[in-house]
Amino acid sequence: MATVTFENATRIYPGNDTPSVDKLNLEIADGEFLVLVGPSGCGKSTSLRMLAGLEDVNSGRILIGDRDVTDVQPKNRDIAMVFQNYALYPHMSVRDNMGFALKIAGVPKEEINKRVEEAAAILDLTQYLDRKPKALSGGQRQRVAMGRAIVRKPQVFLMDEPLSNLDAKLRVQTRTQIAALQRELGVTTVYVTHDQTEALTMGDRIAVLKDGILQQCDSPRVMYDRPANEFVAGFIGSPAMNMGTFEVHEDGTATLGKAKVRVSEAARAAMVPEDGGKMVIGFRPEALEVVEASEDAIPVKLTLVEELGSDSFMYGHLVGGGSLGSGTDANPDDSASDLIIIRTAPRTAPPIGETVYVRIKEGGQHNFSKSTGMRLPD
Repeated sequence: MATVTFENATRIYPGNDTPSVDKLNLEIADGEFLVLVGPSGCGKSTSLRMLAGLEDVNSGRILIGDRDVTDVQPKNRDIAMVFQNYALYPHMSVRDNMGFALKIAGVPKEEINKRVEEAAAILDLTQYLDRKPKALSGGQRQRVAMGRAIVRKPQVFLMDEPLSNLDAKLRVQTRTQIAALQRELGVTTVYVTHDQTEALTMGDRIAVLKDGILQQCDSPRVMYDRPANEFVAGFIGSPAMNMGTFEVHEDGTATLGKAKVRVSEAARAAMVPEDGGKMVIGFRPEALEVVEASEDAIPVKLTLVEELGSDSFMYGHLVGGGSLGSGTDANPDDSASDLIIIRTAPRTAPPIGETVYVRIKEGGQHNFSKSTGMRLPD
């Protein structure tokens, strides 16, 4: 096993002036499961391909353990990659697919069979070893691709959106299997996904990228509870965080339409002239509690209610004008981006069209600079 280190690693594609990955600095511990996540085009797959040797590094370097592999051929990096499209040989059996890389490397047949049998037992594929890929389900094919990586016993696993071709139920099942398998094997793993739910449930740490720049790298809990900036706050979490630009007043309150919230003295002191007296304030759907109508409550006119059995999500618009929605520019494709979302107990939501009053729970408010987007003190 080995550590992985990116030192100012930069990739600029020919014909582009802007780096796809810009001075990436990242240290991945031995045996760690690190998830690279971000929207399309953020540089996460490019970072993975740089580590695999499939993309050139224009500046900086990449190390696996203490070995600089920046200019080393992919076959000599001692890594194994699992792709989105499985990349199985259709004319070969599962057994031959899993052992093919070892056969090419000249490993004795007895050793190949031993490793394949061991990996098949781990992945519950023993009964399928003599089948062809076309006779397998999508989840089984993905496990074969995993088995092909496992038998090589590499220093590092690289996984590029391996679950994106699976249906929702199978995706949940397979991601738990992958996470459990990685912890059993203890192999350093770098996993790329655009799905932040996968990131939160699978990774020891999450690295969030935007426009080729690392925004934050931390544990899922810290990433969720204390996002470093406005982008991470809007990207991590489902449903997304409610966020809006509030006018901050000298009496310690901040207002948007008829919504009024308190802002700490520390947060106000951290504001700069470029903020123009405004602050971006965020709070997650579960950080809101329904209260009686009052001056310091946030009034929301309901437009939609989703009953999920265990929870209810109420969607609505802020009364009195002002744009308070989920995720701001972090999720521009989110169809509910102009709505405030409230999570509540099931079957307790009032009828659509009524106004509910909510208040932010203690510790549930996140403050960000209007000019820089960086987190301000609570």
